[in-house]
Parts: sequence; C-alpha cells; structure tokens
Amino acid sequence: MAETVEELTITYEENGQVLVKELEKEVLSKGAWATVMYKYQDLDKKSGEFTPPKVTIRRYKKSGGRYMPQSKFNISSENQAKQIVEVLTKWF
Repeated sequence: MAETVEELTITYEENGQVLVKELEKEVLSKGAWATVMYKYQDLDKKSGEFTPPKVTIRRYKKSGGRYMPQSKFNISSENQAKQIVEVLTKWF
C-alpha cells in the first residue's frame, strides 16, 4: 500500500493485463484519513474493450505509515453522477 496520498491508485493489473485503468484522481482530503475520488474504466473481458468511465470515492486510513483502504462508493453511470450533482447543488 502507499505511504503518501499521491501514491494511491486504483489501477489494477493481473498477469500483465490492465483490468482497471485509472483515468483521473482528485484528492478530497488528506491526513490520518484520506478521501480520494477516481475516474476509471474496467476492462470488459468478453469484448476486450474498456467500459465507459465510472467514478469511485475511496476512504483510506493511515496506519503503520501506510494508507489502507477502509470504504468505497462506486458511481456506476453518468446518469447517477448527474443525479448526485443535482442533489448536492440543491443542498449547498
């Protein structure tokens, strides 16, 4: 696991093949607890193509000098992302 927030990634490879491709990363908070939002794509194993972009928000806790994942929330579609933006805009 990463020692700094900047080192955190959700890119995931298996046997040299990228299965999760990180497109963008935004650090929302740093410290003993870090919150990071990622834009990413999954590899569709059937077609060999990457899925449309998705978003995940991850929380990490620093323990023993390393960030360990604690929780996550996946935004699975563009429509869901727009709904979240609408609600947040209304509330704030």
